[in-house]
Amino acid sequence: MSVNLTANAIPAIISGDVNAKPLVQVLDISSVASNKNSQQQRYRVLLSDAVSSHHAMLAAQLNDLVTTGRIKNGSIVQLLEYICTIFQNRRIIMVLNMESIIPDCEIIGSPKPFVDSELPVQKVLHDNTVGSSINNNNNNNFNNNRNTLAAQNTGSTNVQNFRPTIQPSYKPPPVYKGRGAVMKNEAPARAIPIAALNPYQGRWAIKARVTAKGDLRRYNNARGDGKVFSFDLLDSDGGEIRVTCFNAIVDRFYDTIEVGKVYLISKGSLKPAQKNFNHLKNEWEIMLDLNSTVELCPDEDGSIPKQQFSFRPISDIENVESNAIIDVIGVVTSVNPSVPILRKNGMETLRRILNLKDNSGRSVELTLWGEFCNREGQKLQEMVDAGVFPILAVKAGKVNEFSGKSIGSISTTQLFINPDFPEAQSLRAWFDQVGKDSASLSISKDITHGGTKNEIRKTVSQIKDEGLGRSDKPDWITIRATISFLKTDTFCYTACPLMIGDRQCNKKVARSGDTRWQCDRCNQEFEECDYRYLLQAQIQDQTGLTWVTAFQEAGEEIMGYPAKELYALKYEQEDEERFSDIVKSRLFNHFVFKLKIKEELYGDEQKVKSTVVKADKVNYSAESRHMLDLISKFCRKQL
Repeated sequence: MSVNLTANAIPAIISGDVNAKPLVQVLDISSVASNKNSQQQRYRVLLSDAVSSHHAMLAAQLNDLVTTGRIKNGSIVQLLEYICTIFQNRRIIMVLNMESIIPDCEIIGSPKPFVDSELPVQKVLHDNTVGSSINNNNNNNFNNNRNTLAAQNTGSTNVQNFRPTIQPSYKPPPVYKGRGAVMKNEAPARAIPIAALNPYQGRWAIKARVTAKGDLRRYNNARGDGKVFSFDLLDSDGGEIRVTCFNAIVDRFYDTIEVGKVYLISKGSLKPAQKNFNHLKNEWEIMLDLNSTVELCPDEDGSIPKQQFSFRPISDIENVESNAIIDVIGVVTSVNPSVPILRKNGMETLRRILNLKDNSGRSVELTLWGEFCNREGQKLQEMVDAGVFPILAVKAGKVNEFSGKSIGSISTTQLFINPDFPEAQSLRAWFDQVGKDSASLSISKDITHGGTKNEIRKTVSQIKDEGLGRSDKPDWITIRATISFLKTDTFCYTACPLMIGDRQCNKKVARSGDTRWQCDRCNQEFEECDYRYLLQAQIQDQTGLTWVTAFQEAGEEIMGYPAKELYALKYEQEDEERFSDIVKSRLFNHFVFKLKIKEELYGDEQKVKSTVVKADKVNYSAESRHMLDLISKFCRKQL
């Protein structure tokens, strides 16, 4: 990584500059004991601008930079407050404030000690103070302080002590006690590499491309409700870092940040990266605040890559630790339909399983969650169903371990279908020539083609014969069946539309007057309510029939209309003929039902209840593959 030190910084400081705030390198550090207080350590450093070098003394308040290792031999630092003074007929730089920019760096240039040939000869006083020639070049306050100190030091030993002669004039103001800045530095921050960021820098700026943007998430904790989102940055040196925004900062930057754009970002704080959620190779992450700035760079910077990958062969994933974040690329050989999943927080999301294989001789399951199922997942399913097997590159997939290894999407995962990468082109050539007909060993638990992960296919008769739903936990099964009857007298109910936190109430509401509805749970009235399905249906297959209950989403999948439209048709428009035609059109249609079977108490009687979680129209291509797979397994058992 190339670093440009400030040219001619040492000569400029020696000549009296105090405003340039140069970037210099530390060549050497040595400790010096204070004569006034033998317990107080001071540090002398040798500074370089790559051409010239000169000694400097660090103010006592900067000792912590040395003792904690933030500044060491080779460190690149920026001098923020400094002054050059004359002591014992030689000039010495006093550093009052500075920042560590790059803690470790090789020595830059071939610096040589700076020699000031124009330095006048000064008289050295016996009291170890600087003579009157110095006083002529400084203000009265400076002179008074030095003269007072000289009087105090009269009669001291001949041991030279420069600290008392200069330190009183530069006593640190309250800044060094944590009460604010000594001087507000309004100069633009220098853009530095992401790799050079550390939490001890007060001013910095980075220029980087947004490679990923997380979803806006809401949370609730002891301090109340909040919202958060994060995005990942990549700079021209390959450095990566995550940026996180909370609450009011979300409102400022969420709509501004776009994936693929380059931004100049400054004035944020650095915190240790939370490795449970942050997979980037950086020990820090940036937290933006009210003082932070995010500026779009309108000109495209070709030096910053669009994205960087570190692909792992599927065979390597077997030895990768669970929860690790990896990049993988493979050929999509099968895609299963999306199914709804109920999260622990009560919210419903989608899940879709697909299968990847590569030329390592292994295949792996990839689980897509949420919007990935409808966007890339649906496109992939259509391609595979059409006989096209696309190349899929996965950026930032999470390794899971359950009866084998699999990969799952997270909020910052990115999917690239048929990308123009060398790795993708090589994989395509392999698959078309050899891989399409070659067998591969799955490192994940076996899946049923045309089904979902860990799918358990059953028939209607097996629900009763195997006593499903009678254990402590519900049974989840998949049945391909036909709707033979629908109850229409109570096919939906009026529901509360109010939100409780991030969830809708959905409790049944009753009329309050002629135009309003009331929810007993929320204890509120409102003019409009929701209409939600509570559909009772009878389904049957070749083995028997059973009753199932379908709620809102599953009800819409079966009926093909929102509950509100059918409610208005039946009860408001009173168009019984049209309503009956719609109901009849839904009978004897084939569906693949995902059922939750659980024994529940009704009054004093225990009954097994079957709830439709998902109702998909039969995909005959997927079902054919499923049946061929069953035949293949049956034939292997007969051999």
